[in-house]
Amino acid sequence: MATYDLDEQERLDELKAWWKRWGNLVMVGLAVVVAAAAGWRYWQNQVVTQSLEAATVYEQLTRSLAANDAKAARDAGAMLIDQYKGTAYAPRAALLLAKLNVGAKDLKSAQVQLEWAVANSKEPAVKDLARLRLAGVQLDQKQYDAALKTLSATHSDAFAFRFHDLKGDVLLAQGKPAEARAAYQAAFGKVAEDNAYRNIVELKLDALGGEAK
Repeated sequence: MATYDLDEQERLDELKAWWKRWGNLVMVGLAVVVAAAAGWRYWQNQVVTQSLEAATVYEQLTRSLAANDAKAARDAGAMLIDQYKGTAYAPRAALLLAKLNVGAKDLKSAQVQLEWAVANSKEPAVKDLARLRLAGVQLDQKQYDAALKTLSATHSDAFAFRFHDLKGDVLLAQGKPAEARAAYQAAFGKVAEDNAYRNIVELKLDALGGEAK
């Protein structure tokens, strides 16, 4: 029993010595871990709060557009881009504002918003759609080389036929019918047979004397 007590005392003495040497460091480490956990929870809560607030503003934007209230729509869109740019709603708002500006024939403002959406969207589908619309706006402004550069970016296969088709439009506007025909042919090969857009591409090929295949 005495031996057991002695062993226990030795272990206690060793523990005390270890704690005396390393205790402060352990406490600091625990404090860092606790602070990090608290910070992570705070950040998560902030992300959720931001997303909920952004969703509310985005709903205001869509309602304003449906009501043809351009000013209210612009205000809501600007708020999303300025205050909630880290959310998925901001690039979508930029797309809607760009569409609004195209309708108002303000192509320069539309281009700025679409460039912002391309640069800031984390959703591949939204980024692809923004690139397509940006290239369309660049085409309308006769920025042909810029439009081709926009269309040369990597994109998902789901949008491939639209990228090829718009590339054909740009090349045709540049006076390059042979290259345009090749782009339309590529678009025709990518579009699904049950997609109504296939007929439009086929008409473009027919107009250039190209066989759809």
